[in-house]
Amino acid sequence: MAKEVEHDPNVFDIGRVRQLIELMNEHELNEIDLRQGEKRIKLRRGAEQPAVYSVPAVSAAPAAPPAVAPTASAPAAPAAAAPAAAEEKFVYIKSPIIGTFYSRPKPTAASFVKVGDTVTPDTIVCIVEAMKTFNELPAGLSGKIVEVLVKDEEPVDVNRPLFKVLPS
Repeated sequence: MAKEVEHDPNVFDIGRVRQLIELMNEHELNEIDLRQGEKRIKLRRGAEQPAVYSVPAVSAAPAAPPAVAPTASAPAAPAAAAPAAAEEKFVYIKSPIIGTFYSRPKPTAASFVKVGDTVTPDTIVCIVEAMKTFNELPAGLSGKIVEVLVKDEEPVDVNRPLFKVLPS
């Protein structure tokens, strides 16, 4: 049988709180809310779950545009598929390690590559510094640099896209 809670006039006594916690565990109670005059103690197990979500979820990806019903004068699927197909022809040169991105061999030198440059698999495109070691990164493919996706001296993670390339 459950232990009886002593009739102590101070509900905030540490011994009393321990008894209440034991009762919560014994009877699988999630919450106890006690008040004594102006004082209040609320004991709760687990994380509080709000009943109503007033803030919408935030997504890192941009929201998709609303769907538009096709009309007789407008094609339905081909127009929507065209940008996706155009994006598929690009490839990305990604960081192989965590480190700091450098676009040039030294601060006063020109960048290894810039937008519009043609690269071969052996072309050095940047340096990624990791633990005071400067690692030259070859392109690994042939093509044309379309976009540089990181800024000089920016930290990068493994597999972070550094360059957008149109392969040849």
